Amino acid sequence: MFFDVPRDGATALDWLAFEQSGILTTAQATGLLTEGLVRSRIRTGRWRSICRGVLLTGNGRLTRDQQLWVAVLAAGAGAVLAGTTAASEAGVRGLPREPLHVLVPAERRAARAVLRRLPIDMAPVHVHRSSVLPAEHLQLGRPSRTTTARALVDAAGWAPNEAQAQAVLAAGCQQRRVLPGELRDVLAALARVPRRRLIVQTVEDIAGGAEALSEIDFVRLCRRYGLPRPDLQRRRTDAAGRARWLDAYWQAYQLHVEIDGAHHMDVRQWAADMRRQNDVWTAGDRILRFPAWLVRARPAEVAADLRRALTAAGWRPVAPAAPRG
Repeated sequence: MFFDVPRDGATALDWLAFEQSGILTTAQATGLLTEGLVRSRIRTGRWRSICRGVLLTGNGRLTRDQQLWVAVLAAGAGAVLAGTTAASEAGVRGLPREPLHVLVPAERRAARAVLRRLPIDMAPVHVHRSSVLPAEHLQLGRPSRTTTARALVDAAGWAPNEAQAQAVLAAGCQQRRVLPGELRDVLAALARVPRRRLIVQTVEDIAGGAEALSEIDFVRLCRRYGLPRPDLQRRRTDAAGRARWLDAYWQAYQLHVEIDGAHHMDVRQWAADMRRQNDVWTAGDRILRFPAWLVRARPAEVAADLRRALTAAGWRPVAPAAPRG
């Protein structure tokens, strides 16, 4: 073990080390022990110096929990886990584990020099600053972090590209870790969040039913090519009385679109998809199927197929208004 679990008769140091996964600041340690005793434990190898001002009350490799504590304690007072790191701690799956993201109040200068000199068994740490960090955006924990909604909005703003920004938001909502309304509340407080327009539009698409990234891309495609917006995740009862959810459906034109992710290539999923497709056809609807990658990579091709199907079903595009003289 890296540190002892407190038992009866445990000291204040034992309890603090337990609460912080064995990671202490030098100030915390010297507040409970003499400076000489702290130096002795480091010199003899009982404790380990991680970086300036941060200690491990043991001598092993850093665990994930210990790395999180190093990140916030090294960043200084007021630092909290944020972005994909905070969202992962809240249970959102599939997000990058590195780097670790930490948020500090704008008026504070984070110890960036310290964080650039971390040991090899420590993940890199990115420190962000914000002038808007109200109490309702914070979640008490060990260590403290931003709420899931704030974490996802920040993660979308900090993402390396727009596709990853959308993926983060979609993951949180699809996994039922956050509601679109909670994301809207955070956006209302963050007037200058990066990619604000994209995030707002993505949240609205999610609220309309497009919870998977491929479905969000599909809604954007319809908007871009002047196609009517479909209903998303429409509930339907099949011939056996089971509830089914349609990815995209135009009721007026009886057109149903399925957007297939990679899991649809699995043999068992493929067979289930065929049965569902047959059920749609026998009920009188048309069905089109597109792989998610095609929706993103060749949107014009997908839009052309949709336009032909909708036109065959009776849809007529609205003619643009004549220019005024």
